[in-house]
Amino acid sequence: MTRRAYVYYTGVASALGMSLIAAGCSPSGETPAAGGTVQIAQPTAGSESLVETTQDLAIEFRSEPDPPKAGDNAIEVAVNRPDGSPVADATVTTAFSMPAMPSMSMPPMRSEVALTYVAEGRYRGTGHLSMAGTWNVTVAVSRAGQQIGVKKFSVIAK
Repeated sequence: MTRRAYVYYTGVASALGMSLIAAGCSPSGETPAAGGTVQIAQPTAGSESLVETTQDLAIEFRSEPDPPKAGDNAIEVAVNRPDGSPVADATVTTAFSMPAMPSMSMPPMRSEVALTYVAEGRYRGTGHLSMAGTWNVTVAVSRAGQQIGVKKFSVIAK
């Protein structure tokens, strides 16, 4: 498969996945748990940050550079309660993954970053992406070993 075809098919798969999410479905046919609302806000003009509200938390992801690149990237995640107050006592991790591409002889790739609390609900760290392309990102927020929030999305590293 050529790189152009791979990029095209990746875009089609992403569009299909977003359509399923917008319809309240998932590829497996599951629906969100009762009472569990998920809202995805579109980035505002001039901003590439992504915000998702889940389990009563607002989780905002930013990278520097934006969009991320192959190599090291500064990661910042802001975690706030519905009333806007910051969450200061959580464990926040960011996992980047890329599925295997057998046709290109590429194994699956994964990079996980434990972020450090800075101030006012902001957590920072450095994430390493081994190559350009589409990466699946999972930001997990937990407290006392219990997951209290999660955000999943994709980024295209340059």
